[in-house]
Amino acid sequence: MRARVDSMPAPRPDGHVAFRPDQLDTWERRHAWHPFTQSAEAALFPSLHIARGEGPWLFDTEGRRYLDGNSSLWTNVHGHRDPDLDAALREQLDQVAHATWLGLSHPTAGALAARLAELAGPGLERVFFSDNGSCAVEIALKLSRQFWQLSGQPEKREIVGFSGAYHGDTLGAMAAGDSGAFHARFADWFLPAHHVPSPTWVELAGKLITSDSGPSLRALRDLLGARADKIAAVILEPSVQGAAGMVQQPPGFAADVAALCREHGVHFILDEVFVAFGRLGQMLVGRAEGVTPDFLCLGKGLTGGYLPLAATLTSEGIHAAFCGPFEEGRTFFHGHTFTANPLACAVALASIDKLEPLAQSGKLAERMNIFGRIFAHTFKDVPRIAGLRQRGFTAAFTLVPEASQSGLPYPAAARVGLQVCLEARRRGLILRSLGDTMLFVPPPCCEEPEFHFLCETTRAALEAVVSRRGGPPGRFADFAATYDSLPVSL
Repeated sequence: MRARVDSMPAPRPDGHVAFRPDQLDTWERRHAWHPFTQSAEAALFPSLHIARGEGPWLFDTEGRRYLDGNSSLWTNVHGHRDPDLDAALREQLDQVAHATWLGLSHPTAGALAARLAELAGPGLERVFFSDNGSCAVEIALKLSRQFWQLSGQPEKREIVGFSGAYHGDTLGAMAAGDSGAFHARFADWFLPAHHVPSPTWVELAGKLITSDSGPSLRALRDLLGARADKIAAVILEPSVQGAAGMVQQPPGFAADVAALCREHGVHFILDEVFVAFGRLGQMLVGRAEGVTPDFLCLGKGLTGGYLPLAATLTSEGIHAAFCGPFEEGRTFFHGHTFTANPLACAVALASIDKLEPLAQSGKLAERMNIFGRIFAHTFKDVPRIAGLRQRGFTAAFTLVPEASQSGLPYPAAARVGLQVCLEARRRGLILRSLGDTMLFVPPPCCEEPEFHFLCETTRAALEAVVSRRGGPPGRFADFAATYDSLPVSL
């Protein structure tokens, strides 16, 4: 341990510590384990160490600039180092950084709970805080399960989700989802769950391309009709299923699902962890569509991308079922160490106060329309892509061999999506693909020049990868072997 401490560089006069890139890479190789990342692949490339941010841009330790094309994993709203959010954090830091929410209170969390209840509207008056979206979903599932137990219906314990759904990586959230390889290894630990088909709907720059929600609603109606006495809750990511590949739903679909849940007496959970807080132009998708679920799950953009915080909202009626003398065992025994952290709550309040006028004024809608127009124009005639789609500040397409008319994918060993992301990084753009599906989630603070850079840089990276050596992309290992020798274009 002493050798490690002695190897740390001394602080500069301004208090900052300057690490050498070779030190950072050494520590990275020896000790880091990144989420959703194959370590054997990551070891083939120099790590990208982010040192600071400014608006929608990130800067590495060498001073190079990159557009944050996935909003720091779909969280960033106002940009990095936003002065209003920074000020809110500093003000709270002058008071207290953390105090437990387990049996105690503090002003910022109380104010945020009231603000979220106001945003969500009548029927969602109670707020249970946690640390991330997966936990917000887990809490909704557990609340539903315990509610039915307390209500004399303990047999209602099954979950219904939709195909392609992703609700997080805790056990209940995994069972509710349908994310294939993400969760398949743990299926024997899952809660009992069913999955019905997601609707078919594809739009681009506001224009409908494909639609069909009938089979999805019929399957859900049939399942609820047969098993409502065993089903606790139906869970839905409204409007856009992010981790499914930005899979879209028709307007009004959430309302149709809510109506079926009410008809059959099961809880309806809206998972807005990804889509809320400006991602699709509104503060909350369910409220905008006139839908009041039994449970509403929030996270990601709740703090503008600054700090981990999530919330599960529910009704006063459901909360009342958990109230009574302690000896009756109605208490909801669930909590997290940093629940309702004051710093996170303070920045969340500042973010909401800043975002709501942008949504109401139409500024977010204007930016979304610009993004959609540029995205459609840039990629509409590009070969080797399929399934072009965009809604709000989300978009996607899938990379396919040009000669493939049947939608057959590239060989898995080619890792074409990752090749394009790494080529884009070389050109000053950070993206993250889902297999060979390219995902675009720009921060809502972006303006027209950033949207042009995002799309044009991606297209250039795509063309560089698929035309390298005059032929289709080869094995990822071959690409990795030559990566360091390729020219940097920033």
